[in-house]
Amino acid sequence: MVVTSPEDLVPDDLTSRLRASGALPCGRATTVDIGERRTTILSTIVPLRVEYSPDTPAEAPRHLLLKAKRSGLDASLQSVGEREVAFYRQAAPLMPRGPFPRCYDAEFSSGRFHLLLEDLSDTHMVLTEWPLPPSVDACERIVDTWSAFHAFWWRHPSLGREVGTFLDEAALAKIASEYRARYARFAETLGDRLWPAARAIYARVLDAWDRLFTPGRLYATYTLAHGDAHVWNLLYPRDSASSGIRLIDWDAWRVGRAASDLAYMMALHWYPERRARLEAPLLERYHAGLLAHGVTGCPLSANWRHPSGSRHLDSTRPSGGPTSTVSSPPWTTSAAPRSSPEGALATRALPTEPRASSLERTRGH
Repeated sequence: MVVTSPEDLVPDDLTSRLRASGALPCGRATTVDIGERRTTILSTIVPLRVEYSPDTPAEAPRHLLLKAKRSGLDASLQSVGEREVAFYRQAAPLMPRGPFPRCYDAEFSSGRFHLLLEDLSDTHMVLTEWPLPPSVDACERIVDTWSAFHAFWWRHPSLGREVGTFLDEAALAKIASEYRARYARFAETLGDRLWPAARAIYARVLDAWDRLFTPGRLYATYTLAHGDAHVWNLLYPRDSASSGIRLIDWDAWRVGRAASDLAYMMALHWYPERRARLEAPLLERYHAGLLAHGVTGCPLSANWRHPSGSRHLDSTRPSGGPTSTVSSPPWTTSAAPRSSPEGALATRALPTEPRASSLERTRGH
């Protein structure tokens, strides 16, 4: 049963859920103290402090986060949380020590969801205030984390079967049609505020879509891609020597190209000068990490130095940033791949790579 309110998570219910996850082999929860709710664009997050009976193991989780769907969302957002639940139910168990929070319970039903996650507030933090980019040292640690994660899932036998799905030509054609319709509404809404040079860039991207996005190109090499890999979707260790980065917010994951996550991190949120200075060395570091973790048949070719297929589609996605407080219009950018206004706007129109519908995305077939 989906938990819609922290008040519904009484001690006996929490005991049952933790017992089922293996986190509470004996003992029981006696008290659940509810902390201050935090509301994001799509969800609410509530910290929980748990007290247990004396016979409970010391390692039982005492600080948890309950993440659930925010009330009052538009009907078109009924699938919010479905993908993240699928990640923690399907993918996370195959990577027991993966760089993401431990999840003790995850359910989705009838447009509602909840996640019961470990609370890492004492040991981890959001690295910077959006849109300030992280330091070079932090960026290096981030790409090291991505190389280890992507290498684990590189051509993993479960991908496209038990975990995620491969999109066929019909699915890709449907998604392309939806994106073209979305752009038409976008352009009509802006009218003459979307100047001719920008329209020409969009036209070239859309014209190239069918050539860029074919099953053969998308899945020539593949891994588990996050799909929303900006640096505010990770938690950075407060004591960098004692623990690793944790990747969070998995509601956009898919079977896809590793380069798409790096392109999303760099192309969408960095100014041109920073990207020009850091992109090549970070990609080289990332590639070295893949090789160190056993990935083969992945040369550092021009595609890795300039992951254009991901970059061009990454570069056209409307976004107001990772938080609900938007200081600029959602069709502008904080980090264009070029310095011209046209380049800035062209960095935000369409998603990184084709994404399956909510139904397709949660099935392994």
